[in-house]
Amino acid sequence: MAFALTVGGVTFLMAVIWGSPLVELMRRLKLGKRIRIDGPQTHMQKMGTPAMGGILIVGWVLLIGILVNIVQIVQALEIAESVVIPLGVMVAYSVLGGIDDYLGLQPRPHGESGMRARVKIWFQLGIALVAAVLIYWVVNDGYGYVAIPTVPVLLDISLFYIPIAVVVITGTANAVNLTDGLDGLAGVIAATAFAAYGIIAFLQDQQFLVVFCFIVVGACFAFLWFNAKPAQMFMGDVGAQALGGALGVVALMTNQWLILPVIAARCRCCTLR
Repeated sequence: MAFALTVGGVTFLMAVIWGSPLVELMRRLKLGKRIRIDGPQTHMQKMGTPAMGGILIVGWVLLIGILVNIVQIVQALEIAESVVIPLGVMVAYSVLGGIDDYLGLQPRPHGESGMRARVKIWFQLGIALVAAVLIYWVVNDGYGYVAIPTVPVLLDISLFYIPIAVVVITGTANAVNLTDGLDGLAGVIAATAFAAYGIIAFLQDQQFLVVFCFIVVGACFAFLWFNAKPAQMFMGDVGAQALGGALGVVALMTNQWLILPVIAARCRCCTLR
């Protein structure tokens, strides 16, 4: 746990240092937020604020995650699939979200904004399906584990696990995406949820997963440095979908995915107080 907290702290410091240059770069590239005319007038002041700030989170999680696990793989001589899978899902959803964000910033006919929903959902489901199969066969060795609160043993739901896992990953990705909007809201909820699952992974002795979770926590807090009111940048789909997808994967890999809605709801309630 000490190592995970240290790496999370380093991630926070590095991301904060490079956050200001990123904000300036996005402003120069005119990656500013477009505000709906029929929306609240209080939101008009946010016009032009950089809207792809999730790059800060995903970029540093990817960089630090790879560096840390290269060292651990050399030392332990084992493959850290417990980090490779959530990292891969995070990057895949980030790319998808980045495309959606970029299209949303471009003027298009008929008032369309971003990627078409029916196109995006199929890509989301495809990414989630690959992750679900890998977790089922590689991580769980062909078992569909689920931990039920107060029950001391894991329940095996067999192949039903795969479609349920797809729903968990896709649903969480979209849930975090919907949360993104108010200054600091999505970042705080994501950081708290990853911290909770980091503790769960620590209790299960999943050291690679513990480190990954706290790297994400550090990156989220660095993002909040620039997203707290008044926000200098917004997360956008490039960050929200990536965080949500990775959170769903972490919940599945700890087998504690039934309590994911409880953790998310509790984080949201505490944030809105």
